[in-house]
Amino acid sequence: MPTLARFDWQVFPVAEFSAHAAAWRALNARVTDSPALDPDFVAPLLDQFADRHARLCVAGDPGDPVAMTIVTSRRNGVWQTFQPAQAPICLWISRTDVPTAALAGALMRKLSPFALLFGLSQLDPELLPRPPDDKYLRTLDYIQTGRITVSGNFDDYWAARGKNLRHNLKRQSNRMVTDGVSGQLEILTEARDMATALAEYGRMETAGWKAVGGTAIAADNAQGRFYRDMLERFAARGAARVYAYRLAGKIAAVDLCILQGDTLIILKTTYDETMSGYSPAMLMRQAAFKDMFADGRVKHIEFYGKVMDWHTKWTKEIRTLYHLNYYRYGFLARLFGQEQVPSGAVAVTPDTT
Repeated sequence: MPTLARFDWQVFPVAEFSAHAAAWRALNARVTDSPALDPDFVAPLLDQFADRHARLCVAGDPGDPVAMTIVTSRRNGVWQTFQPAQAPICLWISRTDVPTAALAGALMRKLSPFALLFGLSQLDPELLPRPPDDKYLRTLDYIQTGRITVSGNFDDYWAARGKNLRHNLKRQSNRMVTDGVSGQLEILTEARDMATALAEYGRMETAGWKAVGGTAIAADNAQGRFYRDMLERFAARGAARVYAYRLAGKIAAVDLCILQGDTLIILKTTYDETMSGYSPAMLMRQAAFKDMFADGRVKHIEFYGKVMDWHTKWTKEIRTLYHLNYYRYGFLARLFGQEQVPSGAVAVTPDTT
């Protein structure tokens, strides 16, 4: 285990992230290799959504750090990891041989002599094992999420799915034949295709229910700029996947995905509500998963959204994401440690509907 001196944190303006991106990438590759923690994801996220309180924090040697994170503070005495809705997991990377409690406590004290609480939100136990509670530390359940482990062949995977899913998609396929409607999966991977793919995605979202709530992607809003920049960066190294499903020649459903190592994350999904009778998103998933099984590169498909009924039709692999709160004083942990929503974290749910 590194010495306690290696826990020393340095705090930088978030605008300096690019100067530390190589160290962030190396640490991520060493510890998690998650596409959602790659600098090609984090840098566009910061460009569009970082607030004036955001800070880049580095533990240990900046050239070979023990841990790195992005933090912010929106109220006195409370710091937390920066967690915009577009980030599916916590922007925190730390070596597994270093206790998370020690790192969190040291960072809280570094950020402010008056800080009472430091919160880490939306942690994945597959990437950072959930530590036991202690005098100052409490963890809380966030949401359950699903993943698919890609092994064997698609026929075996499909045969293991529930009867209702297989029957419903077969019925939709038969209906398409009767109606003379053809279905086709397209996989877009080139940087030059990302803007067009997002335009189609935005067209469907702005025509649907998300437009009412102002959460739809559009080319001229922060979400649209983030997804285009991020996907183009991933596509430049062959790591973006946009799955588009056409019905009668018209794009009816789209999945925005990123890939790193053997893990693919489905970030966002939309479909044309005027074609919902054909279940285009479900047909797209069937075709896309079949392609992933055949290709062999992807070993884990992550949803990272709150488990819904439709998730359980595709997988039985469910785990619980969690929040972590570190309190300056033990009595605060005893008083507030059982809150359903942690005081130091923003509870948001990525959109993978």
